[in-house]
Amino acid sequence: MLEISFKKTLGHFILEPSFQAKKGVLGILGPSGCGKSMTLKAISGLYSPDLGTITLNGHVLFSSKNKINIPPRLRNIGYLFQNYALFPHLTVHQNIAYGIKDLKADLRNKKAADIICRMQLEGLENHYPHQLSGGQQQRAALARTLIKDPDLLLLDEPFSALDSHVKYLLEKELISIIQKHYNGIVLLVTHNIEEAYRICDHIMVMDEGQIFQIGTKDEIIYTPANLTAARITGCKNFLDATVLETHEDYYILKSHDLLFKAAKTDQPINKQMTAGIRAHHIKISPMHRCLENTFECDIIEKIEGVFSATILVNCCGCPLQVEVSKTSCPHLSEIKYNKIKLHIPPDKIFLINNA
Repeated sequence: MLEISFKKTLGHFILEPSFQAKKGVLGILGPSGCGKSMTLKAISGLYSPDLGTITLNGHVLFSSKNKINIPPRLRNIGYLFQNYALFPHLTVHQNIAYGIKDLKADLRNKKAADIICRMQLEGLENHYPHQLSGGQQQRAALARTLIKDPDLLLLDEPFSALDSHVKYLLEKELISIIQKHYNGIVLLVTHNIEEAYRICDHIMVMDEGQIFQIGTKDEIIYTPANLTAARITGCKNFLDATVLETHEDYYILKSHDLLFKAAKTDQPINKQMTAGIRAHHIKISPMHRCLENTFECDIIEKIEGVFSATILVNCCGCPLQVEVSKTSCPHLSEIKYNKIKLHIPPDKIFLINNA
């Protein structure tokens, strides 16, 4: 288990994370400059916190109180940087074996050959980094990291430099490698909620040096703890709502002239709440159908993409953003700038306490 609680001051910026991570992949999600990468660097030992503790599997790596600060090379932590940081003047074999250069040559070559085989890099041993594809560079960097059997694997936005058409394939490849060849704790830094949801078991939401929420990926998506967590995870629609009625399974709420139903939860409810609705959860409903929570709205603007469209509407005085897949709504191009009927599933509305 990884346990951290520390404080690091950098000018006017204060980084103060406190969390635990167990076996599996924990995604650290947040906007650029919020302290995600700095957190990894502090854990790895590249930066020293001002105060606090960092413990990995019962071993204290840093303690300001006890004046302990284990050097990075002795922490047994694997770190995969954004650009993979392969040595350009070394071959694939030499890059991978560099991590175990203290071993005897025979054992070093055997371990390197074994992981080259597992990473499907056979035939590329004598290639240099510039001769490799993005996926091959990633596998070589992972091999160099995993050859040391680290207790913790840190991945700092490993897909940020990749084109979108190869990113998904490399994500799948990375997940497969971790599942087959690594049995420890993984921290993945990202600012992409889709990427975090596909790869991670749990997600931690971070902003301005603070942790706002940590939980399973479904908890983060469907029950964000506050507005910050909801915005970081991609929610576009927030309504200031008054709770008019509380029933056994649902609430009746009002925002401007919009009267709507939201599924009941176990959370504390005040008179005034913020209702969050993710843009892709709002559905276009045929004009003749009358489902619960269905409203006729005025279209303000329609922005078409290649595979989807964003529709901005006025729904009874409430501005809403709707994201629609073109495959699920083939008649999308026929919708004119006038009226549209939208269905908001009550169980897809989450409520956030304003207090």
